[in-house]
Formats: sequence, C-alpha cells, structure tokens
Amino acid sequence: DSMYFTHIDSLYFAVKPMNCPGSILFYREAFHSYKEFPLRLAEYGLVHRHELSGVLSGLFRVRSFTQDDAHIFVTPSQIKEEVARVIDLVDYLYKIFRFDYHVELSTKPEKAMGSDEIWQIAERSLKDALKSKNLDFKINEGAGAFYGPKIDFHIKDVLGRSWQCATIQVDFQMPEKFDLHYIGEDNSKHNPVIIHRVIYGSIERFLGILIEHYAGKLPLWLAPVQARILTVADRFENYANEIKEDFEKNNIRVEVDSRTESVGYKVREAQLQKITLILTVGEKEEKDKTVAVRTLDNKVYFDVKINDLLEKVLKNIEEKKVKVEL
Repeated sequence: DSMYFTHIDSLYFAVKPMNCPGSILFYREAFHSYKEFPLRLAEYGLVHRHELSGVLSGLFRVRSFTQDDAHIFVTPSQIKEEVARVIDLVDYLYKIFRFDYHVELSTKPEKAMGSDEIWQIAERSLKDALKSKNLDFKINEGAGAFYGPKIDFHIKDVLGRSWQCATIQVDFQMPEKFDLHYIGEDNSKHNPVIIHRVIYGSIERFLGILIEHYAGKLPLWLAPVQARILTVADRFENYANEIKEDFEKNNIRVEVDSRTESVGYKVREAQLQKITLILTVGEKEEKDKTVAVRTLDNKVYFDVKINDLLEKVLKNIEEKKVKVEL
C-alpha cells in the first residue's frame, strides 16, 4: 500500500521500498556452498515509501531515505553466533555516539508467512543470542515482520525520546519464496536463512537524532567543517592558507574565511553555523606562528602553537570526545 507505482510503455514498475530484493538477486547469480557462509552482503540503498503527509516530520519521517542494510546468508546452525556478532556491532557503534538503548524482541504477527515451527526456531535463536550477550530485553508480542521475528534497538536522545533505529531480523521465508539454495555438507540442496540487519536504520533519521542530541553542536570528529580560519585582514591570507594546508595533510576538514568583513561578523557567522573550532590570525599570530582559537562553548585561547593545536585536535578526533579541550 505504501509503494510508488508507474506505468511505462505497457509495463508497470514500482520504486523499491526495501533493499532485500537486490541482495536476493545478487545471491541468485551464482551457485553457493555452505562453506561460503556466513555470506554478508551490504548496501547503502535508497528506498521510497509513500508515507501519509500528516506523519512526515523533518528528517525523522520522510518518503525517500537511505538504509544501511546488510543481508547475511547463513545455515540454521549459524544464526545464534551471527546475530550475536551483529549485536556486538550495534553496541560498539552506539557507545561511540554516547547513546543509551533498550532492546525489544518482536514475535510472530497475526499476518505472517511460514509455519509456527519455523517461527519458534527463529524466535529461539534470537532469544539465545540476546541471552549470550547478557542483554535485558522486552518481548513485543505480535510485532515481528511478516517474514520473521526481529530484535529492535531503541536509542534515547537528550530529550528523553526513544527512537527505534537498529534492527536484526531472522528470515526463513524469503529464501523459500525466491527459491534460494546452497549445497550443504550432505551434498543436497537447502534453503539458506537470511539475517536482515541495519545499524543506523535510516541515515536521515539518525542524522536528525544526532543534530538534536547535540543541539547542532556536533563533536569535532563528526562536524562537517571541523575548523574555520578567519583573517583579520587580506595580508594574512597566505598565513591562513599555510595553516589550512597543515590541517588538510592531517585529514582535518578546514576552510579559510578571508572576506573583507569584520572579524566580529565572521565569528558570529561561524558560531551560527556551529563551526567547532574558529581560528583567528592577524599580525601577532603570523609573527609568532600561533593562532587564537574559539571553541563551541565560547572559550577563547590565545597564542596557541600550530603544532600543539594539531596534536590536541588529532587526539580529540581519535578518542571521539564530545568536547574540545585545549
């Protein structure tokens, strides 16, 4: 019901609402053995869903969005171990962003494909994986996908709101419906199991959560522009560009603002744009090979040596700290 359809030259087409068919078609391009498993296929795929206009909301709920999908083809005996690996990946990434989360296990819905027996095997595999990681989880009865149960990770933002982002789904149904096979140890054909997983969920939604979580003041390692160098006058542009080159050699995202505006105007503009580090250079800084540095929390540091600044910036980025300390 939420797909976009079009009619071209007597044929009907639909814009994809999910990435699963792409991985399935790729899998079908070759014969597979159990020795290849787990077979992990990843895709940052753009999908479209015709959401009702009343529920659209900024980056949080949109009609066109990108999912960091992976489809992992496994044998039934590999489900628990592979799901546990994905749980580790979710935990690793969410800790980097300093997000707390809670976990829900969603079980068979009323409208579902497959037998009760298959569903019980899939649900048990997910429970066992969660227990092996000593994770507390809530059972969400009847909220699974139509093709399999799932684990959902809900992160909490700075306002205390909960957002469902990462999900891990075990799917016995699509491999059967799409006639997917692999050759097992017994030299016979078997249907693989697909583990569907996303970590961020929707890239757009996750960016929206991050922007609000940090009130737009993204940590240095995340900021699109990590530093902006402001010149007091045109004659200091060469010195500003020397600093820019040093920063760029260290893969720091930096800009030079050499416009003939006042320093106060350029500082205010950079602050409105939430530039993490605002560096100012004038006659004294050029002579001493230093900069004046203003951080997002409006602290100003004078006579900062370029090499010292670079060292601290690189350490901050490597450790992914929330604040810059000079």
